[in-house]
Amino acid sequence: MNLVPKQTSSDYSPPCETDESDAMDGTRAVRVLIVDDERLVREGIAALLALQPGIEVIGVAENGSDAIDARDPNPDVVLMDVRMPGMDGVEAAGILRARAKVLMLTTFDDDDYIVRALRAGASGYLLKDLPAAELAQAVRLVHAGVDQYSATVSGRIAAMVRPPLAAPTIELTPRELEVLRLVASGAANREIARAMYLSEGTVKNHISNILSRLGLRDRTQAAIYARDRGLI
Repeated sequence: MNLVPKQTSSDYSPPCETDESDAMDGTRAVRVLIVDDERLVREGIAALLALQPGIEVIGVAENGSDAIDARDPNPDVVLMDVRMPGMDGVEAAGILRARAKVLMLTTFDDDDYIVRALRAGASGYLLKDLPAAELAQAVRLVHAGVDQYSATVSGRIAAMVRPPLAAPTIELTPRELEVLRLVASGAANREIARAMYLSEGTVKNHISNILSRLGLRDRTQAAIYARDRGLI
């Protein structure tokens, strides 16, 4: 039963409302194009992301070709499915990476797709089992220059490139782990604060706690620690 006309990137009309929090620090919302061959999926993702702070859904497309020819040619981040008719997500990612960050969002986690997506220049590879708030955070972090991967995908990548590494012996909170990953990626406190919607003071406190709990001297040692344990 078809209740509404078919939408593509050329006829999608994103919500007009603007979240006041998007402009509180003078930064504009991250402009997102959603690409998925399943109509309910792309419209559902669009509706959920439109409710998240700092996110502006500018359009949807049903395959790679439509994404490349989208009416609005200037997204910040393209959320891209992998397997689609016509031009698939991996091929489209190799083209779109010149004008936007491409974050793969799919149900397929086999090694071939992961490797092809990375070689095509994707800025991350997520599975479609994460909450909307986490997806929005991943979009914001990718826009800030921090690649994002589902935990199972990160494990596969680590296994491909090196032997398994020992897990950290000291547990950090999820937020502390995210701060540590951003530190290891080279992000400054201000960039971390903006990406995680925290104050710079809170970021400094997190970093101090991380260094203290791990017995590290400075940010450089923290970055080495994170890289050696496959946290980025």
